[in-house]
Amino acid sequence: MKMRSRLTPFVLFLISLSLAASCTNPAVYIQTTTETAAVAATTSADAVELGFSAWPGWFPWQVAQEKGLFKLTNAPVALKWFDGYLESISTLTAKQIDANSQTLGDTLNSISGGADQVVVLVNDNSTGNDKIIVRSGITAIADLKGKKVAAEEGTVDHFLLLLGLKKAGLSPKDIQFVPLETGKAAAAFVAGQVDAVAVFAPFTTQALKLPGSKELFSSKDFPGAISDHLVVTRDLLNKHPDQVQLLVNSWFATLAYMKEKPAEAYAIMAKRAGVSLAEYQEYANGTRLFTVEENLKAFQPGNTMASLLYAADELGKFLIEAGLTKNKPNTALLFDDRFVKAYAQKMNYSKN
Repeated sequence: MKMRSRLTPFVLFLISLSLAASCTNPAVYIQTTTETAAVAATTSADAVELGFSAWPGWFPWQVAQEKGLFKLTNAPVALKWFDGYLESISTLTAKQIDANSQTLGDTLNSISGGADQVVVLVNDNSTGNDKIIVRSGITAIADLKGKKVAAEEGTVDHFLLLLGLKKAGLSPKDIQFVPLETGKAAAAFVAGQVDAVAVFAPFTTQALKLPGSKELFSSKDFPGAISDHLVVTRDLLNKHPDQVQLLVNSWFATLAYMKEKPAEAYAIMAKRAGVSLAEYQEYANGTRLFTVEENLKAFQPGNTMASLLYAADELGKFLIEAGLTKNKPNTALLFDDRFVKAYAQKMNYSKN
């Protein structure tokens, strides 16, 4: 993925932070599809076009669509599915949609290139759904030396791979890196063309179908490394803050629905992911959906990567040092937590 390829130096930056970490997932240009009947019902001049793609932390949007939660919260949303994550990023940057589900790293990279976007919600942190999967006979990271390892270059899974190598005292030159789009990387692994692969769910399920294959390590081993967000254009935020609020409200209403009726929610998400219900349920512990309280904390100042402000500021400094931008991205304008705060106040949530 080209946009994530520009984040390859970002990988090195995060490694230099003693493996503290921050970022997430991939895809390629594939024709985009739209949630037909449901979208037709919501599409209007005032509808917020919301993009999302294949990641467990974003599948709840499908639940919101199918269970009428957008209508319940009066959120005028036209939900747009992207087969390719990169296409969703590019479409938001071009302002052809109003909002998208994407990572902190990709968002910061976009604004450093001139896009004007705002993070208004933390969807989740990856806690195991990004994995390095290996064939039989490989039992330790050190065993990857000299082996063929596939990943989508510059993606968070490539980043995760390099974190693991660094931890084991290896360098990128110690492996035979095979750059492939995530889906193709998983297929190449199952076909025995490479020895290991770095992929995210649901492609992890595909990769693990190779007999004898297993997880070597995952994002669970690097807490806080991968954060995912609801990002909106500045235009939407300035012109229709009420719609942004309704969008945030609908997200939390969806989480409440999922807690109340998990069986129905899981069935919907598994179908969207294209996997069985049993397979999808295995993703549950690999993605931590952020609660209202966790959202409130994430937007607060801090001195670790758990704070979005800290993570973005450190990455902004790095972008300049790496020569990726001449001017530090204005991270002071990147985050807007008023919508989460308003929801918390309405629902009587505490910051503690």
